[in-house]
Amino acid sequence: MQKFERKLGKTSSHSYNIVIPKEIVEKYGWKEKQKISIVDKGHGKIEIRDWKKR
Repeated sequence: MQKFERKLGKTSSHSYNIVIPKEIVEKYGWKEKQKISIVDKGHGKIEIRDWKKR
């Protein structure tokens, strides 16, 4: 398992962004502008996945 460290950026007063490494995007076959689902798992953990594979 590779570990990537990223900084949280502020996009506007209502949202933030984080850059996902190219290696991870390619590993899962994600494409630019693809919809993804972000689930708050609690205790500082989130899950990011293809929104169709809920």
